[in-house]
Amino acid sequence: MLKYFLSFIFLTTTAVLWSQDNQQKKLEERKVKIQQEILENETKLKTVKKKEKTATKAIVLQSNKIKLKEELIATTEKQKTLLNNSISVNQSQINKLEKELELLKADYAKMIVQSYKSRSEESRAMFLLSSESFLQAYKRAQYMKQYTNFRRIQGKEIQSKTYSLYTFNAKLDVQKSAKEQLIAENDKERQSLEKEKQEQEKLVASLKKDKKQIIADIKKKQQEAKSIDKKIDKLIRAAIAEANRKAAIEKAAKEKAKAEAIAKANALAKAKALEKKKEIEKANALAAAKAKAASKPAPKPIPVPKEVEKAIAKAEPASTQVKAVSSTKIDLSSDGKVDSDNFKANRGKLPWPVERGYVSLGFGDQAHPVYRELQIHNSGLEFTTDSGASARAVFAGVVTSVIIISPVNKLVMLQHGDFFTIYQNLSSVNVSKGDNVSIKQSLGKIKTNGDGKTILKFAITQNTTYTNPRAWLAGK
Repeated sequence: MLKYFLSFIFLTTTAVLWSQDNQQKKLEERKVKIQQEILENETKLKTVKKKEKTATKAIVLQSNKIKLKEELIATTEKQKTLLNNSISVNQSQINKLEKELELLKADYAKMIVQSYKSRSEESRAMFLLSSESFLQAYKRAQYMKQYTNFRRIQGKEIQSKTYSLYTFNAKLDVQKSAKEQLIAENDKERQSLEKEKQEQEKLVASLKKDKKQIIADIKKKQQEAKSIDKKIDKLIRAAIAEANRKAAIEKAAKEKAKAEAIAKANALAKAKALEKKKEIEKANALAAAKAKAASKPAPKPIPVPKEVEKAIAKAEPASTQVKAVSSTKIDLSSDGKVDSDNFKANRGKLPWPVERGYVSLGFGDQAHPVYRELQIHNSGLEFTTDSGASARAVFAGVVTSVIIISPVNKLVMLQHGDFFTIYQNLSSVNVSKGDNVSIKQSLGKIKTNGDGKTILKFAITQNTTYTNPRAWLAGK
């Protein structure tokens, strides 16, 4: 029973350690990605510092780098916590194994002593011959056999426990070394982070010299962004109205066909009812004439059945007309609902609209990275990427609009049911209105502006309501 219990404990401990190893592997993968992003960010930061007349962009990059460093430290801390847990579990297992080994050795020593006392063949023979019956002799022989086997098993168990103890001790040494390395890494990253923050303070100080002009430029760009957002809103409303108009025409056509079928059936029923009524009236007139000729009182006329009267009096169905359609909410068709549900089901899983890069401006109302008193608004996310990079569709959809904001600034809008994705700041476009596009398909080249920045503005709306793209995109 003890053997099975110990096996259960061993398996449970192994499962816990495997789970923690798996978590460690995922954290290590995330750490490598963060370190790669920090290197990319560092390269861009050096380039920007050479090209920029002001330090605005450098501060955005510096802020992004600080966030990545903080995330790297947090990831390393999680790894350290998992290692502490693993070390604790291993130490507990080692303590148990040591106790079990002591018990096994003590039991084995007793067996050796007992075996020594009864080691002679004469003792064993006398033990068997002194049996009172054949059955007792048989049982004693079996006992001696089992005792020998048990002794051999105990010896193997001691060897196994000794090896397990050695393995756990070796693993513990590795884990302790890894923990010390993580602590050293974190200390190094914290020192590096402090330097980054000092560097950022210098950049902020240099930037504040041109504060008045820069704030004026920021406000001008915000006005331009608002103007573009209004154009986009009109595009979305036009797309919604067009979709609803087509749906309304289709619905009206179906209703008209249905009404015509009803009218045709009603006309046929009415004609039959009138014919039936005429037959009844004719029969009543004939009966009255016969009675008059015979100088008899007129018979009671045959009444016209109620269903005949109803069929004659039945009104024509009202004519169908195309109703005014909404420009703020799509009346989804069955296919449109499938597209919308598919898009919704991929929340948090959509690929980024750029293959490489980082988010350089977040969604919604936010304080300027340098002038904290200045509030700026962004209806989507801005991605800074490599020169010559392409914008790509985050989900399969239909191109509803391709517009030219300026000769070097084009916009593509895709529809996915009642969701729209918008890709802005393209220098060239690969698609046309009405095209069906697949996920990750290139939509066009992203413009690189005069100071060497390649920025894609990306937005997601449900009908006319903007939503934060971060909630929809997969982590990177």
